[in-house]
Amino acid sequence: MVCHLQRIAICSFQGNCSSTKLNGTGVGFNTYMTQEEDWDRDLLLDPAWEKQQRKTFTAWCNSHLRKAGTQIENIEEDFRNGLKLMLLLEVISGERLPKPDKGKMRFHKIANVNKALDFICSKGVKLVSIGAEEIVDGNVKMTLGMIWTIILRFAIQDISVEETSAKEGLLLWCQRKTAPYRNVNVQNFHISWKDGLALCALIHRHRPDLIDYSKLRKDDPIGNLNTAFDVAEKYLDIPKMLDAEDIVNTPKPDEKAIMTYVSCFYHAFAGAEQAETAANRICKVLAVNQENEKLMEEYEKLASELLEWIRRTIPWLENRVAEKTMRAMQQKLEDFRDYRRVHKPPRVQEKCQLEINFNTLQTKLRLSNRPAFMPSEGKMVSDIANAWKGLEQVEKGYEEWLLTEIRRLERLDHLAEKFKQKCNMHESWTAGKEDLLSQKDYESASLMEIRALMRKHEAFESDLAAHQDRVEQIAAIAQELNELDYHDAASVNSRCQAICDQWDNLGTLTQKRRDALERVEKLWETIDQLYLEFAKRAAPFNNWMDGAMEDLQDMFIVHSIEEIQSLITAHDQFKATLPEADKERMATLGIHNEILKIAQTYGIKLSGINPYTNLTSQDITTKWDTVKHLVPLRDQMLQEEVARQQANERLRRQFAAQANIIGPWIQTKMEEISHVSVDIAGSLEDQMNSLKQYEQNIINYKSNIDKLEGDHQLSQESLIFDNKHTNYTMEHIRVGWEQLLTTIARTINEVENQILTRDAKGISQEQLNEFRASFNHFDRKRNGMMDPDDFRACLISMGYDLGEVEFARIMTLVDPNNTGVVTFQAFIDFMTRETAETDTAEQVMASFKILASDKNYITVEELRRELPPEQAEYCITRMTRYVGPDSPVDALDYISFSSALYGESDL
Repeated sequence: MVCHLQRIAICSFQGNCSSTKLNGTGVGFNTYMTQEEDWDRDLLLDPAWEKQQRKTFTAWCNSHLRKAGTQIENIEEDFRNGLKLMLLLEVISGERLPKPDKGKMRFHKIANVNKALDFICSKGVKLVSIGAEEIVDGNVKMTLGMIWTIILRFAIQDISVEETSAKEGLLLWCQRKTAPYRNVNVQNFHISWKDGLALCALIHRHRPDLIDYSKLRKDDPIGNLNTAFDVAEKYLDIPKMLDAEDIVNTPKPDEKAIMTYVSCFYHAFAGAEQAETAANRICKVLAVNQENEKLMEEYEKLASELLEWIRRTIPWLENRVAEKTMRAMQQKLEDFRDYRRVHKPPRVQEKCQLEINFNTLQTKLRLSNRPAFMPSEGKMVSDIANAWKGLEQVEKGYEEWLLTEIRRLERLDHLAEKFKQKCNMHESWTAGKEDLLSQKDYESASLMEIRALMRKHEAFESDLAAHQDRVEQIAAIAQELNELDYHDAASVNSRCQAICDQWDNLGTLTQKRRDALERVEKLWETIDQLYLEFAKRAAPFNNWMDGAMEDLQDMFIVHSIEEIQSLITAHDQFKATLPEADKERMATLGIHNEILKIAQTYGIKLSGINPYTNLTSQDITTKWDTVKHLVPLRDQMLQEEVARQQANERLRRQFAAQANIIGPWIQTKMEEISHVSVDIAGSLEDQMNSLKQYEQNIINYKSNIDKLEGDHQLSQESLIFDNKHTNYTMEHIRVGWEQLLTTIARTINEVENQILTRDAKGISQEQLNEFRASFNHFDRKRNGMMDPDDFRACLISMGYDLGEVEFARIMTLVDPNNTGVVTFQAFIDFMTRETAETDTAEQVMASFKILASDKNYITVEELRRELPPEQAEYCITRMTRYVGPDSPVDALDYISFSSALYGESDL
């Protein structure tokens, strides 16, 4: 039975060991030390384990003692006098122990061993139930236990990976380094190492030039172990601490021996690990900068292209040179529609994407602790927005001008046709009148004939006066064509002038002929009253029929049902006068019949010519038949116009029905999106999914916009420019649709930036929900913004003790442009900066210093050796040359470079 005093309880810290932290891990030393029951088992140590411990611990001690020019042969004998034990502790700790006693008596040896044990205790290790006597007496179990304590304290204690205990940390390190290797599965420090592949994998991971791992076989454990032992001893300065045969032939190799040997590999590669960590940190920082620079270049390129397109487009839209014909102006309108449908939409997307890229870039710069991006002069988001606003203003003016010009040309074409019609009728009436007025037939005429000529001339004067109004209408139409800038105004003016000159000449000739007839009027006494009465009644009636035919053939242009109904009403009123006109016709023809009756009664031979007028009864009959024929034609023309206006009304109602649905739908979606952006019911991913669904719904809704565009185009082609059935124009819908697309894209980008912020800063969903809840509570206007007073109240509610100076400093962070409001994104950025850490220029400098072996400069060769090629060349091209005493030619200044990465200096 083993005495309790012979037990060793090792590795309890002085005081309360369970609460003491080692290496910042918070793990007590006793966590990875074996407890009393472990040593009960170890006191019955398996001979194979004892042999392995003897060899391993001896080799480990000699690996340190040889630095002092000595070694041990027998672990329980050579430490008995305490001298080499004290020397071992001095070598591994780097500290001086008290001067040893030189005597060879037992008490001298005990004194030296006690000095060593006291030193161990001074390092935080309490040795319970072990004294110097056991070591001096050569107790192998106690000696091995003491050496294991020293190994744990000085070789293993500081090993910690991800806040694990030393043993677990060493095991986790081995597992990570060997994870990629086939046939290797490290789970412990005994049987996982029996086939030697784990040791070979550790070496190959750090020094692939020393072992060809692909040639190793799992069924050759002896060969694998000896390969690892030999390579470690020859190239890594790790002495051979184990025998391959002992490990292979032992069912379960000794854990302490394996841990001791493996810890040597950890320390051998610690420097490489540190350099690798430093290089990884630098690569990560450089990758952030490279990605940001790429985003900046993409922004500059996209901004330049968009501004150039706007610069090229505005002069085209500012061109107000009107075409001469309706066809040419309609082609301009069609070109403008193509611009709206084909050319502009991709630029709208580019503008939206540009804003998203800018916001994402600024978020990434904030998250990586970099200075904000300032685009080139004239390429700020606000510059693009102003340029875009200017484009849309010019665009709106261009469309209004086009439609105004088309209306003007439509009016001009109508007036020009009307002018031609009236001119043709007038010129037809005046044809031959000058020759007639210039005749001197009265010189050889009889009295009756003279009187007839006089009456005929009076009838002509009556007819001439009746035509005065038509001449004035022709002049008025010509004047309006000139005022509306008709393209062929010259020919219109020329024809109008010719008609006016002819009219003046007719007036002069008429007056001259009257004067001549009056002079000879006294010579003539006979007058045929019936002819005269016929002439007097036929002329006005004929003039009425001429006016009726002119009105029935008159061209018209209307834009509504009401206008065409007004024309129909006027036409109906005209038709109501036809019975009375027919009575007048019958009365006039009755005069002619009376003349014939008298002539027949009194045997008068008529010449067949009315001396007072050129109108005959046949003329009256023919014109009356023409009037009756034109009436149904006018009816048909008016009904056709009614059908066209009804079709236009259907187009108006069709457009209005869709617009009255689409307009509110767009507004509703805008409101729903704003609600989703401040909803805290779910995670950011839930918000993103919801927004993506909204985005897809919006994309799917595009067909309704396209259909409305088609109806709008039909309306414009039908020259419909007003719609009383809706307050929404196509321009309103277009602007609302573009705003909706921009809003959903911006909102998705904001949530993406929040996810990016959360993941980059390591902020939990609960924290983000708390931030959002606080923001929503103090967003009193529910517009996604807080004013400064509400922001101050929000911070106070979250535990901030704010003075005026501190609050002013915070406001410069969240509202750098002094807008007077704090947005949700600015609030989140501030809170994440307050609750998370970012890499700093000092951290990057420290990493470079490791790669540079503590020098204040780093060489080109070191950069290319320690960093991947792309990152190495990035540094070489941007670092300035280091100037200092004894610095090589290729020395580079990594300190100024690191500062410049964070905007603290210029590269």
